[in-house]
This record gives sequence, C-alpha cells and structure tokens, in this order.
Amino acid sequence: MEDSVATNQTQPLVLFDHVTKRFGPTTAVDSISLQIFEGEFLSIMGPSGCGKTTTLRMLAGLEEPSEGEIQLAGERINNVTVSERDTPMVWQSLALFPFLNVIKNVEFGLKMRGVSATERHQRALDWLERLEIVDFADREISQLSGGQQQRVALARSLVTEPRILLLDEPLSALDANLVVRMQGVLTKLQKELGITFVYVTHRQSEAFAMSDRVVIMNQGRIEQIDSAKGIYRNPATRFVAEFVGSNNILTGAVTSVDGLIEIDTPAGRFKCASSTDHEWSIGDTTSLVISADLVRLSTSTANDTNEMECRFISEEFVGSIVTVLAETPDGADFRIQLQQRELSELDLKVGAAVYVRWDSHDAHLLRNTA
Repeated sequence: MEDSVATNQTQPLVLFDHVTKRFGPTTAVDSISLQIFEGEFLSIMGPSGCGKTTTLRMLAGLEEPSEGEIQLAGERINNVTVSERDTPMVWQSLALFPFLNVIKNVEFGLKMRGVSATERHQRALDWLERLEIVDFADREISQLSGGQQQRVALARSLVTEPRILLLDEPLSALDANLVVRMQGVLTKLQKELGITFVYVTHRQSEAFAMSDRVVIMNQGRIEQIDSAKGIYRNPATRFVAEFVGSNNILTGAVTSVDGLIEIDTPAGRFKCASSTDHEWSIGDTTSLVISADLVRLSTSTANDTNEMECRFISEEFVGSIVTVLAETPDGADFRIQLQQRELSELDLKVGAAVYVRWDSHDAHLLRNTA
C-alpha cells in the first residue's frame, strides 16, 4: 500500500524499492516499498512473523535483500557492510558488553573508529550526562537496573552521532512504568537531535505514543502507512481494523448511496457518512468499522438510525476505563468503552438488554474486506 501521509521532503533518507527477503522457501518480506524521511520517528508494527524485524535487519546490513533495492541518502546499500552504513541498532537484548563498565561500553564504537582516548571519554561522559546516568559511569553493567541498562545502550548507539538509529523492541523487557518513562526519554531525544528513528515494536501503545508515522505489516507486506490517528480512526484494511485499537466490524452489502451509505448486515441496517475518496455502488460488499470508544450505551432505545439492541455479556475493568462486551442480534461480539462511573450508573446485570448507538460520521467503511 502506498504511503498516505504527505511530506514536504522530496528526497527520502531511506528508500525500500520493491524489497523482498526469502529464507529458503519462506518469504519473510514480500516486495515492500517504503520511504523514510530525515528527522522522523517511524515505527514498524505487526504480529510476530510479519517481517518487521527482517525489514530492520536489512536496513542495518544484517540481512541482504533477495530482490529489490535499499538506498540510504540516495546510495544503494544492498551490499554495503554493517560497519560502513552508520546505522547503529539498539537491540531487544541490549547486547551490552558485561566485561566492560558503563563508560567503556559507551566508548566502544568510538574506539573502533579510531577516536582518541581523551575525546571518546569526554564524548561518552557527555552522553551519559544527557541520559542522566553519568553517576553510574564506573559501574559494572550487572549493577544497573533494566532502565539504566537501556540508557547505556542508547548512549552507546548515539555517541557516534549517526543520521539514523534503528531500535528493535528495545523496551520489551522493561516493567510497564519504566516503558512509559523511556518512551518520554526516546521522544525527547529524537526531537532534540533530529536523528531519524526507525523503531520496531508489537506494542500499539509504544508506536502510537512516539511516532510521526506508523507502518503496519502483515505476512511480509505493508498494509498501511499513516499517522497514529490516521491508522486508528481510518484503518485501510480489515487486518488493520482488527489489529489496531478495539474496533467493531460489521460486514454487509451496500443498499443505498443516497447521501449516507446504507449497509445491510446480519445485525441490522446501518448508515455511514460517504467517503470522499471512493465511489460506492448498490450491492458492493464492505465492512463497517466502529471504534469501541465512539459507541454509546444505554438501557433504553432512542430509535436512532445507528442503534442496535444487544445483550450484556461481561465487562473488563482497566483503571477508570471499562470495556463492555455485548452480543449482537446475530450472536457476534460488540465492544463498548466507557468510564467506570458511566457503567456504574447503568447498573447492568448479565443477560440484560442494552442498546448501542453511534453517529454516522463516527463509522468507517473499508474498501477492502479481505
């Protein structure tokens, strides 16, 4: 799928041009085309085995494309060695050297480049101070917490001042509170430095909180590229709609295109505001996507256009937000996200009749229901 976000930069820093990677009979990455621009924070997200890490490894030089071309700053780099690319990576395992202390770990890349001992020591200290761990410069790696080790790994990668930094699930081993803190550290650093970050993760919260654009991959292909908001509110495919957020999907056929688009589904007939970029015809098969946080819930009917009587099944309590699970007339699951106080006021019992409704402009039609 083509990138749907416009940019005022005409020349990308990184270009994937119909890149494929095979491992024997298995195609890990299937003819992807992608532009990454200087100074942006781009995240690649998808389920396990979707090709996101292989894509990152090809950019790092750890894997060679089977087909297609990768360019960095306008130069073809398919066969350029890792050491010649200047594309450092922060690994999921961090890959710090346990036999070196903190400052020696940070100095390592500069030492390999022949930087003098005095200069590399000072540059390493500067980065440790920037990442607020200069007091740990002489400690052994084993004496640091997970969050502190993460900062050392970042300092080691950034001390060489690269144009691009690759990050492969770097926060996956941290506790939830540390993840949020490190998200702030990464975002602040990236904006201050203007370095391009390419970040691989399976966590939606990480990608959406930090990124300028998000790439959603599935089975080696790119499903959608957009801002976090664009992907969340306007998924391009059924896979994206199911993978991202907490979406309800009702599939049916178009029965009217007069003003609002009317869809006949097994759960009932509903209307959606017309999409400006697609012409609909009567009989078209489509899916109506309604985000759970845009659905209203009550115990009485309002006779709205987009209203459905359901049966209350259960609730999932997460902090102040509750996800209510209801059963539609055709037996499918339907999710509604509410504030805890809103649900308490309804005083629902399992099996009770409830009414869900949403605005026509809050629903999204999928052009591709595959």
